[in-house]
Amino acid sequence: MQRKPIEKPDLREKGSPKEGQPQVSDRRLFMQLLVFGGCGDVGAVARSLEQASVPAVLYQDINDPQGIGLLTFHEQPDYFVTELRALLNKEPFTTLTAKPEYTMFGRTYSIGYEPDLENWLIDRPRQTALNPDWPWAVWYPLRRSGAFIQLPDDQQRGILMEHGTIGRSFGEADYAHDIRLACYGLDKNDNDFVIGLVGRELYPLSALVGTMRKTTQTSQYLEKLGPFFIGKAFWQSK
Repeated sequence: MQRKPIEKPDLREKGSPKEGQPQVSDRRLFMQLLVFGGCGDVGAVARSLEQASVPAVLYQDINDPQGIGLLTFHEQPDYFVTELRALLNKEPFTTLTAKPEYTMFGRTYSIGYEPDLENWLIDRPRQTALNPDWPWAVWYPLRRSGAFIQLPDDQQRGILMEHGTIGRSFGEADYAHDIRLACYGLDKNDNDFVIGLVGRELYPLSALVGTMRKTTQTSQYLEKLGPFFIGKAFWQSK
């Protein structure tokens, strides 16, 4: 008996219809956070990034007086193992001490309801990270439990809606703005997502994480959360 042809997976990102036409895209923004210690001259690192025209945010680590965090982003993952890798193998980066336990890497993604798909995938996360009015940042990975994945779709949507409503309320008040990345198969600790919270002040970011603790998703369906990197932007690319 001849086997039925296997349908090719559709890997395109999808948004809500726009002007009666479906929105699809093969574009995604990959983002990486690298954390280092032993940095006695943050200015030298910033100058190196600026001279190399690296799309990035350089954070000062609140928990390490010589710590920094480097957030970089690009549509092509090759960038991280070519141009960025070459830069990180030169001074002043070679004098720093890497903290691989804080490394985070992920990609933007859609859930099918985005009114402007390209903006959601490419422009919004870049603009959020680079906004000079939002220098404070909290970055962390998370993994949902297998029990959540087994829930019916409508129940998953209800749980995520509760989470999303809180996030939108903080965003509309200009307290906290989020960057959400998927990291399936991209994270050494098998996390599902990387979350970045940015804002004018640090306290509202902490308050948002605390408020989210009470949601059904966080209290019942998260298997792992963190580690957390907390920093303030010292330099942002234009």
